[in-house]
Amino acid sequence: MVLIGLFTLNPSGVFWSGTLIVPDQLGGIFALVTVGVTLAVTVVSFDSQKGPSTAVYYSLLAFAALGMVLLAYSQDLLMLFVSWELMSLPTYVLAGFDKKLHSNEASVKYAIIGAMSSAVILYAISLAYGLTGSTQISAVVSGFSSHPSALAGVATLLFVAGFGFKMSIVPFHMWIPDAYEGAPTTISTLLAAATKKAGFIAAIRVLLAITTLYAVTRSPFFTMANVFAVLALLTMTVGNVSALTQKSMTRLLAYSSIAQAGYILIGFVAFSNAPGSAAATLGLTGTIFHVINHAIMKGVAFLAAALVLLKLKRADLGAYDGLVKRMPLTAFTLAIAFLGLAGVPPLSGFWSKLILILSVANGPFAWLALAAILNSAFSLGYYAWLIKRMFIDEPESTEKVREPFWFVIVFAVMVGLIIGIGLFPQQVISFASSVAASFVG
Repeated sequence: MVLIGLFTLNPSGVFWSGTLIVPDQLGGIFALVTVGVTLAVTVVSFDSQKGPSTAVYYSLLAFAALGMVLLAYSQDLLMLFVSWELMSLPTYVLAGFDKKLHSNEASVKYAIIGAMSSAVILYAISLAYGLTGSTQISAVVSGFSSHPSALAGVATLLFVAGFGFKMSIVPFHMWIPDAYEGAPTTISTLLAAATKKAGFIAAIRVLLAITTLYAVTRSPFFTMANVFAVLALLTMTVGNVSALTQKSMTRLLAYSSIAQAGYILIGFVAFSNAPGSAAATLGLTGTIFHVINHAIMKGVAFLAAALVLLKLKRADLGAYDGLVKRMPLTAFTLAIAFLGLAGVPPLSGFWSKLILILSVANGPFAWLALAAILNSAFSLGYYAWLIKRMFIDEPESTEKVREPFWFVIVFAVMVGLIIGIGLFPQQVISFASSVAASFVG
């Protein structure tokens, strides 16, 4: 992780030969996020994973982390696909690691839909190679943009569908609640806060430079910006509305995670609507910033839910009544994570959402900015309701529960980041903006 950080801060000092993998700053940010989340999952697993399968568990985590790092730096479609599979295959096994019927069902569903996603991506790669004669991402993007055709449009839509599976955007999201609920909650953390980010870096690499789909219908209304705008609106709304009706914390967090993917897509809209402009840079800055924030906020929320399940043996929302009296650090951590996810100032989630909203506020997609504001206000309703249950409602038992050392350490680090970045966001914003500007250029 230290080496990745050095490469990210000083990419010019990195010697690398070949064109399959190039450690640039954009990839470095996503690599740091995914490895950081994997490290947090590994640390908290010290308390929950004990037995003869422990070595297998940590080995699978290591392979998934390696796949995510390679994916973040991939500059070739075939390398991207190999990295995608190296990341995905271990998570299929990890999702069913509890060996319970519900866990096995979730793992099988995840593996089947994941295989379909991989097949769609591979077919899109084959079309791209047939059209451009190359699997280098830069060459494919250049070929699609300079010589648009109906087949190029189909390939682009296939990439949207394939990457949309990992990004958990509507309508490719149906596997998420079942997989997150059935998997060990620590692995749900990995899926929500790490592998989802790998889907976004793949989409940024491949899709954001392809700015038109005119070739599909010859209609100026069927552009990448319009496609992303519709997907963003659906993903935000469906995620938040569905979260409101859940009775399980894991499923609620799963649908909330879907909604957060919709906010991240707003940056895609700003980029695709005016490539090369200041709005495009602002949109991509917001996307990068919110990816970092989401990984921290959603990661710590899932880890807190994992601790409640580990100690209280319950996943229903009733287990959180009066939680502050039984597990005060866990309750405080969840409250901070929820307020950050809702975009309450001065926490970090507020600033990234603000940048995303501003990127589309002045232009044809101002309605999307309004939709994001309304969705954030709506989400605050169920987040505040959960906070009320934890801090005001009476618990079924007042017996104190010991909060393990490793969980407390991870909670402290992540809550510190949520509050610290929120109070002093300028450094992160400046760095994200410089990375976005270099990509736009």
